[in-house]
Amino acid sequence: MKRARTQEPASTSVDLLALRECVEQFNTKTIVLFGDFVADQFQYGEISRVSREAPVLILKHRETQIVPGGGANAANNLVSLGARVLPVSAVGEDAAGDALVAQFRRQRVNVSGIFRVKGWSTPTKSRFLAGWAHTVGQQVLRVDCEPKSSLPDAMRKKLHQRLSANLRNAHALAVSDYGFGVATPELVRQASAKRKSPLLVTLDARYDLHRYARSGITSATPNEAELEAEHHTNISQNAGELARVGRATLYEMKLESLLVTRGRHGVSLFEPGDRFTQIPVHGSDQAVDVTGAGDTVLAAYTLALACGASPLEAAHIANIAGGLVVMKRGTATVSRQELLDAIRGQASGAAS
Repeated sequence: MKRARTQEPASTSVDLLALRECVEQFNTKTIVLFGDFVADQFQYGEISRVSREAPVLILKHRETQIVPGGGANAANNLVSLGARVLPVSAVGEDAAGDALVAQFRRQRVNVSGIFRVKGWSTPTKSRFLAGWAHTVGQQVLRVDCEPKSSLPDAMRKKLHQRLSANLRNAHALAVSDYGFGVATPELVRQASAKRKSPLLVTLDARYDLHRYARSGITSATPNEAELEAEHHTNISQNAGELARVGRATLYEMKLESLLVTRGRHGVSLFEPGDRFTQIPVHGSDQAVDVTGAGDTVLAAYTLALACGASPLEAAHIANIAGGLVVMKRGTATVSRQELLDAIRGQASGAAS
């Protein structure tokens, strides 16, 4: 007779000292980040007037900022958390690609694995923010520019070769698939299979998470909406439905852990043996900006697992990192020191 599956979440308690010791080891790890690099462009302007041509605002342009987004933001978070990062991706021979490569060069990241593709466009998300002087700009429009063609086969071969080479001395592989065609289950499977020893592989996939089944993925970090889309369901406040689809994904993909981010509801961790843990959101449940929060969670969760943390300890670390980054505006990162300070603050609060 099959044992009945409990719907009750497990205990969330962890040793905060162990979390701190884990984060202190982040700078000893080398992580390969493979995925879709995106340029997040922010156009700031002051409201001038309403146009006579149409009922729209006219913004007087003040400044433009381009920062790493998508997989590039995950790589940027890994750098900020102290890891040695080996990015493997492709960008266009355009201004957005130039900006991304220049950003990582300034951080002394090895950019030899960021390939330039002639005739291909760097995925770019342009956000227009309006506000008066000395006020916080509010987003009024977003324009997405995406590649109009697939990557050439010759470029896929280069990605495979560089990915395989970089994995030889890496502690983990983080895959960030935003659906722009750089990361594929086939390339992940082929590259990780060449390793002589088992490899920690984490995944954040915007679409078709289950495509990566049998691709050697160790852990995945989807958000609740992505999990709902995968199972054609609506979770909302239904803990039973969350438990059902979380377990289904865990077992179908043969994962060692599944971390589901749920916004103001925190995170839910699934592990083999029907272990299901819900961790409340860290800090305020009123986020300032959720842009790129999933990238921060992927980076922190990967590093924690690479340092030997249990999935529950890694989930707590990732949850704290996510809670910190959503209190920042724009596409942001969390530093190792910020994470350590937050853990110390949590420990002080628990002791008082």
